[in-house]
Amino acid sequence: MSRIAIDLFAGCGGLSLGLKQAGFNHLFAIEAHPDAFSTYYNNLIKGSSYRERWPSWLPMQSNDIEAVISQYLPELQDLRGSVDLLAGGPPCQGFSMNGRRDPADPRSTMIKRYFEFVAAVQPKIVLLENVRGFVSMPHENGGYYPDFAKAKLDEMGYEAHDIVLSASDWGVPQRRPRYILIAFKKGSLPGVDPIARLKVKRRNFLEGLGLWPGPTSVKDAIFDLETEGRELRLDPEWGHAGFEALKYRAPKDKSAYLRLMRDSWSGHPGDMRLARHSTKVSKRMETILASCDRGQAVSIEDRKRLGIKKRSTTPLNPNAPSPTITTLPDDLIHYSEPRTMTVREHARIQSFPDWFKFSGRYTTGGDRRKKDCPRFTQVGNAVPPLLARAIGETILSLLDDQKPMNLPDRSQVAKEVGSMGREVSNGHKHVPIFV
Repeated sequence: MSRIAIDLFAGCGGLSLGLKQAGFNHLFAIEAHPDAFSTYYNNLIKGSSYRERWPSWLPMQSNDIEAVISQYLPELQDLRGSVDLLAGGPPCQGFSMNGRRDPADPRSTMIKRYFEFVAAVQPKIVLLENVRGFVSMPHENGGYYPDFAKAKLDEMGYEAHDIVLSASDWGVPQRRPRYILIAFKKGSLPGVDPIARLKVKRRNFLEGLGLWPGPTSVKDAIFDLETEGRELRLDPEWGHAGFEALKYRAPKDKSAYLRLMRDSWSGHPGDMRLARHSTKVSKRMETILASCDRGQAVSIEDRKRLGIKKRSTTPLNPNAPSPTITTLPDDLIHYSEPRTMTVREHARIQSFPDWFKFSGRYTTGGDRRKKDCPRFTQVGNAVPPLLARAIGETILSLLDDQKPMNLPDRSQVAKEVGSMGREVSNGHKHVPIFV
């Protein structure tokens, strides 16, 4: 039986890819940034049946969620009864422990739009994911954001279960904590705890992929991308500017994780442009690798000793999972080479297969950092596909066990919210369900 999903705040497609690998078919996805949507389109939509499922009323392009709700509310309500899963992670920058954690940050308010979408579509199951900081972020109405999320879902007739888990427990070579919430219609799965089911399925999931007992180490993930003693070539995209890349040759002996990332694909991985470090920077990285603890950020004492102002520089430990992949390429130092990591190495650690290629600039800076979504940012913001796959397989089992429920009449919902329109900055009339 085909199961239909919608992905909100889809980014470059990590969550969608994992859900597809689990067995879901997507109806459409909402992503506002053109570069991220370009990556999503080229890897998940172009040349596939996904393109045929995409509804004719929704432009197949980057779309702002507020505009979609305001322009297409009747069309969204018409989807009731046909959407098995509504999934997504509202922008996490406002919740991140590394950010300002400002409840008024416009990105933090996107969770309200997420729940407006839930109320309009009334999916059978809701999946919300976010950073660990979501749990401790105070909400303007009191309590914390998970309290707000579960209260809103309760109002809409959903039973919600949540947890903070580490991606490394599901085969991802990265200690990436994520907040996960799974909700279903009250009474549709009596006595079922989806989080407990996810945990129970963990071993079978990992054994099926050859990753048990784990964890997957950084070296398991990227040993074939080491450049020491290997041939380099001009980067296919940026060679004209003097950038080099590894001339890739797949090793005969592959780790189970590498076999998974190669995905029976014989092509040459993209996004392998190497950074051009100055001699001074390379020497500093050599010193860090030789004298600092691995797998954790350089200590205050070592930063003073080395004259480093940056707080989050971490030399990788080859024999352990990586810390969380971020959007900044200079947060991590390769475990055996005095250099930062490539986009492909970040993507491997995030569990993107090698055939998945990214669009747009590699990096950005200055004032453009708040607006651009370059490749390192796309990878760093993504949900690890392997984690999404594990969650997706659990949700599929929930759908198989779920009892059918009556859905509210679309016209009644339209009557309730139709008079609540307000103007937004892009000129569209927005119909908020929660304010």
